[in-house]
Amino acid sequence: LVLELNQVIIPTYGTVPDQQNLHTAEWVDFDDKPDSLFFSDGQRRIDFVLVYEDESKKITHKRSDRKNHKRKRQVYESNLINNGLQLEATRSVLDEKLIFVKVHAPWEVLCTYAEVMHIKLPLQHNDLKTRDSAFNWFSRFFKVDENIIKPEQEFFTAPFQKEHLTNFYIHDKDTFFNPATRSRIVHFILSRVEYATKNNVKKFGINKLLDTGIYKAAFPLHDSNFKHLSTDPNCPNERYLLYREWAHPKNIFKLQPLDFIRKYYGEKIGIYFAWLGFYTNMLTVAAVVGVGCFLYGCLTKDNCTWSQEVCDPNIGGNIIMCPQCDKVCTYWNLTITCESSKKLCIFDSFGTLVFAVFMGIWVTLFLEFWKRRQAELEYEWDTVEYLEQEEQIRPEYEARCTHVVMNEITQQEEHVPYTACGKCIRMTFCTSAIFFWILLIIASVIGIIVYRLSVFLVFSATLSQHLSGTEAIRKYLTPQTATSVTASVISFVVIMILNIIYEKVAILITDFELPRTQTDYENSLTTKMFLFQFVNYYSSCFYIAFFKGKFVGHPGNPVYWLGKYRNEECDPGGCLLELTTQLAIIVGGKAIWNNIQEVLLPLVKNLIGRYSAAARSEKVVPRWEEDYHLQPIGKLGLFYEYLEMVIQFGFVTLFVASFPLAPLLALINNMLEIRLDAWKLTTQFRRMVPQKAQDIGAWQPILQGIAILAVVTNAMIIAFTSDMIPRLVYYWSFSVPPYGSHSSHTMKGYINSTLSIFNISDFKNASKPFSPWFGNQTTCRQVSNKHLYRDLRYPPGHQHQYEHNIYYWHVIAAKLAFIIVMEHVIYFVKFIISYAIPDVSQKTKSKVKREKYLTQKLLHENDLKVVKKNMGKIADKVTKVTKGADSTFRPKAE
Repeated sequence: LVLELNQVIIPTYGTVPDQQNLHTAEWVDFDDKPDSLFFSDGQRRIDFVLVYEDESKKITHKRSDRKNHKRKRQVYESNLINNGLQLEATRSVLDEKLIFVKVHAPWEVLCTYAEVMHIKLPLQHNDLKTRDSAFNWFSRFFKVDENIIKPEQEFFTAPFQKEHLTNFYIHDKDTFFNPATRSRIVHFILSRVEYATKNNVKKFGINKLLDTGIYKAAFPLHDSNFKHLSTDPNCPNERYLLYREWAHPKNIFKLQPLDFIRKYYGEKIGIYFAWLGFYTNMLTVAAVVGVGCFLYGCLTKDNCTWSQEVCDPNIGGNIIMCPQCDKVCTYWNLTITCESSKKLCIFDSFGTLVFAVFMGIWVTLFLEFWKRRQAELEYEWDTVEYLEQEEQIRPEYEARCTHVVMNEITQQEEHVPYTACGKCIRMTFCTSAIFFWILLIIASVIGIIVYRLSVFLVFSATLSQHLSGTEAIRKYLTPQTATSVTASVISFVVIMILNIIYEKVAILITDFELPRTQTDYENSLTTKMFLFQFVNYYSSCFYIAFFKGKFVGHPGNPVYWLGKYRNEECDPGGCLLELTTQLAIIVGGKAIWNNIQEVLLPLVKNLIGRYSAAARSEKVVPRWEEDYHLQPIGKLGLFYEYLEMVIQFGFVTLFVASFPLAPLLALINNMLEIRLDAWKLTTQFRRMVPQKAQDIGAWQPILQGIAILAVVTNAMIIAFTSDMIPRLVYYWSFSVPPYGSHSSHTMKGYINSTLSIFNISDFKNASKPFSPWFGNQTTCRQVSNKHLYRDLRYPPGHQHQYEHNIYYWHVIAAKLAFIIVMEHVIYFVKFIISYAIPDVSQKTKSKVKREKYLTQKLLHENDLKVVKKNMGKIADKVTKVTKGADSTFRPKAE
């Protein structure tokens, strides 16, 4: 195999041939067959297409640049031909400047590189019996019609070896390597062929040629139009079938044809849609429970005693609250929070606690069952040993391997791109850059907080004047609401801008790291991007949930930011409702932005290109030119699809205690997202280069980290952001003697007992309000630095006036106890579930072992037959030689 690697890969970095020795592509004219997937001879299949602009017709570049580009392209194409590929060039039908170079890989090239790449190919039909699931009778109503998309045949597979060619199931040489495998092999060659040498540094690979503009595009072909069947009778029309049975909106409730998706787009695309479909199915259970908890809150809100007290004119109507900012803010009546308190009863109920505990268990079930499903797909799609056997070194890594080190395992010399010291320097630089950007996000969050503090004063002074005659608007557009909404919008804009900048920075940092394989590259980039996105998306939510309104002091001694801005308090509706508002704006804005960016922009670009091309010509356009006018897949591929779903997963799990309907909204979004992504891939984008993937990569540990963090955040939201713990403490301890005056446990009097009293004569001059006082009263109630309706302090005149009272310390103790108990109970249940559900089912383990056994047996028996056959021939020859020798030497012996 090492010799084979030297014979195949090393020549791709050989010397650049002289001008007179350059091989060129064969030029042909378009044969007016728009659906043809073959060269002009109708025999050789088009495995890849390269597109460039004829240098002689360019007018925007210098002559020297055009000549240099042409030379590099000619050398590159000549080296492709030297490596066994066959090229055919055709000029564009619509734009005479464009040249399409079609690439075909002959049988020998496919076999050679299939062995180099350790590609698994079929040996014989899979004879393992499969038992139907007990739910098959139900799921068949949602499956794709097997008469339209036929189930894929199952084979035992093994890494391809040319010397064992006869062992493999070769029914037809033209179909033994399917189109996805052929394209993958050709792309492997394209990525490693040299086109220039400068200062003893080899330049190679189609990616660099695309970046420098020497080629405009490189892509495999779609096999047909997605709207109608191909005119070629031999075309499988897989794209058409995918659109009809998968991407079309009518299939929103159907199961996905995952095997067919994997066959057409490769394992990486297949595993993404398998994960997204599995996540969406699991969301169904969470959505049902979430809706149940929401309905429970709606049904019990009328029995919410503390809300009734707030809305009661004789109770809440007689309570005057202190101003929430210095000077410009006015005194306000507690009854203005009546509507907010009613809404709060829906979300801040016992059902929320039940749902938070349920989601902590649900997320564990989701991850554990996904591991099992992933293990099944690894077996079915032949990726069980992919990372160890098939994955190749990135060409960018290979080109930098100039340092020699000793391998600790093989005790042989090997080439690496940097020394241990160089690796440390790279890691230090990259880590510093990441932390710098995270600090930049934190700085932007602090900027938003300062904006909140400063603008709140402006809104407090101006809104009451401009809206003096519109009570309906004043009821809902409070200074707190206006500040919260505008800050959320600004936060969203800042998030989007930083995303665009950081994407480029993260790619540069990862390129500088120089990961060894494509999986290492993607995992490294994923980790960097998610750390950034995590802080970017969730920082404002964490601020509202755990910091806002928690450290405000009291009216006589408020806490200031930077010595100037008074720390902001929660909206009259409470921080829990404000957190829900923040989530709605970020999630909703993000969904709209992603749809515009991912769907609308490619659609508009394709429509403009299509209409402009139609205006120029009514000629028949070949398949490769139609595909060229589709949008290219970005360098990050599926990264943003995963990121969108993982960020959503974080919102669904981390802050679910503030919004039980989040799983329902996520479920509806994902049902549309699956078909939207499918429609986008099938109709708006060029066909992606099929890639292998064993799992969802670095996203798996990220999901596990979010699941662990979600238990903590939900416990803290219930303890510190919601009103549940103080209500329970009052009900069980402070509503009855010795602290209360009621004869039995009740919620009556809760509001009055949880609002502290402040004497307005104790106001400092810097914070004393301008507005007149209500009547002749001399005290006001303080808004909580823990929640809207409570601040548990001793009244004026007490020996410990304005200090926290015993109720406060009971509540703090109860909150800490609740967090500890809830975390430990959920983590214990998570541990039990993880232990009880193995990552790989016994059924899958048996299949893998059976396949290995039969594969080894088959290869061994075939080898043994060859050896016996050869030994038989040798034995016959030996017998003949022996007989001849006996007849020759016998007379002399006698």
